Amino acid sequence: MMAFAGIAAKVKRDHLKGVGVGEHSKPLKYLNQDYESLKQQCLDSGALFEDPHFPAIADSIGYDKLGPESPEVKGMQWERPSEITPKPQFIVGGATRTDVCQGSLADCWFLAAIGCISLNEDLLHRVVPREQGFQENYAGIFHFQIWQYGEWMDVVIDDRLPVKDGKLTFVHSAEHMEFWSALLEKAYAKLNGSYEALSGGYNTEAFEDFTGGVAELYDLEKAPQDMHSIMRRAIERGSLLGCYIKITEAQDKEAQTLEKLVKSHTYSITGLKEVNYKGQQEKLIRLRNPWGHVEWTGSWSDNSPEWNEVDPAKKEELHLNMEDGEFWMSFQDFLKHFSKLEICNLTPDALSKKDVSRWHTTIMDGTWRRGSTNGGSRNTPDTYWMNPQYKVTLLEKDDDPQDKEVVCSILVALMQKNRRRVRETREKFLNIGFDIYEFKGGKSVHLTKDFFLHHKPCAHAETLNHLREVSIHIRLPPGEYIVVPYTTDPQKEGDFVLRVFTEKHSNTEELDEVSVNLPDEDNISEEVKDSFRKMFGELAGEDMEISVSELQTSLNDAVKDNKDLKTDGFSMESCRQMVNLLDKDGNATLGLVEFQILWNKVQCWKTIFLQHDLDKSGTMNSYELRIALEMAGE
Repeated sequence: MMAFAGIAAKVKRDHLKGVGVGEHSKPLKYLNQDYESLKQQCLDSGALFEDPHFPAIADSIGYDKLGPESPEVKGMQWERPSEITPKPQFIVGGATRTDVCQGSLADCWFLAAIGCISLNEDLLHRVVPREQGFQENYAGIFHFQIWQYGEWMDVVIDDRLPVKDGKLTFVHSAEHMEFWSALLEKAYAKLNGSYEALSGGYNTEAFEDFTGGVAELYDLEKAPQDMHSIMRRAIERGSLLGCYIKITEAQDKEAQTLEKLVKSHTYSITGLKEVNYKGQQEKLIRLRNPWGHVEWTGSWSDNSPEWNEVDPAKKEELHLNMEDGEFWMSFQDFLKHFSKLEICNLTPDALSKKDVSRWHTTIMDGTWRRGSTNGGSRNTPDTYWMNPQYKVTLLEKDDDPQDKEVVCSILVALMQKNRRRVRETREKFLNIGFDIYEFKGGKSVHLTKDFFLHHKPCAHAETLNHLREVSIHIRLPPGEYIVVPYTTDPQKEGDFVLRVFTEKHSNTEELDEVSVNLPDEDNISEEVKDSFRKMFGELAGEDMEISVSELQTSLNDAVKDNKDLKTDGFSMESCRQMVNLLDKDGNATLGLVEFQILWNKVQCWKTIFLQHDLDKSGTMNSYELRIALEMAGE
């Protein structure tokens, strides 16, 4: 029954996707809560909304360091904005970085992402719907749209917020009457199970949840040779780019370098240009400090002498301004001073500009199950092949005129699902990764152990702890490739989303489960050995036909003394089904040739069983069964 329920749920989900539900224009109603109808109910009744799915209780705050009995939670209360300040506002003067001030929760990764999207009004209001507030038609209810694992969710909350000593406990605005950022944090906490579930993370995780995009992380100390080309193409696609200088000691956080760069602070990258400087082309990069001040003072900064050598028209084109938080620097200085680069590639539905190139995207849902579809990494070669497998066909090469190679750009991202929610049971993110293999033709069926023993991956994503997603951006020749997502521990279970982004059209499909092709009965010889004919006569009796009951007796006699098999024997129903499958003349019994076909199959299956009962337990676990089924199909 559970299997049928799962299939029914998948069919329903696929149908909803087919009609656009889950896209940003038709977000799913999280927990089936409809914002408009709930709000109207409150307005009709005159009561302010109270969310039954994320109530104003200690369990919604946390479970460990912020658990109900923790000192941090003691004395905490829930208050609506109108109880905190006499004239609350949703957004004051537009959303800005100063609307996002960290509270006592270690969710700076989440807040940094809010600060970045606040620089792009279109992206911000995809997450924070307009026309919400505390004045007209106020009912104590708000909603936000957040991307989760391939689908947009419309998340409804009430506006009761955690308060301690009369102040908001968690995120707050520098404008104390402004509450959009605190309410968004509550919606995100609800989606992840609690406020404490947001402790610790990476900017890229929130970037993706606010845009539906896919993120890449580059170590600039080991930057690829084509780093400038990667960034240029990302900007052309409308991607979001951020960078920061890593620190080794906590006291260096937000410390400034001699050239006024702020450490451990996310900068936005807003442009790449080339200028003619002393007869040579100089690559420049434009960055923005979200603070709106504190700028780079080195080469190509606002007041640097390098600009005196640039054509005035070009200088005007680059919009050189003074002390606005935005500045230019040479690309070489950028690589020298910054440590990490984050690129969030936006999906087509997030792009409003018509003149930007777009990724072509495919999203595949998958599952790792212990003993079934979790085969572990390549370090467990006997089971690795049992992982889910996806074939990607790259059809067209890139159009980049500067690229002399015939290659296709592809970004593959593997994201594990719902792991923050299960941290309440002290679970952590799984250690995940994926390998990519070149596939030179053949049937689109699940590849076997033999393939992976004789082929090495042409690319792979590093397996890193505590990351929700791993990804790789590579260039491959046109052709067919196999992507194998895995966890490093085959005993773990989890769900995942595999996303494939390509610059040109491509096809992605999941390879079928193990293909079993039993021998063709028509190819079995009708010649019967005298010894077998004699045995058949003893079993069948005078009518020379084997009935269901006679078949049950003969098969059970054949296995009852075999100590290598743990079995209660063949049931009457099993024997009836076997007779129905092989009874060609329709008399509900098996003749000599029909019985010979069945007997040969039983002997063959028995041999395969004994060969693949690896632990000699007399039974088969799911790993052994899948290998045995594959052998039966050879």
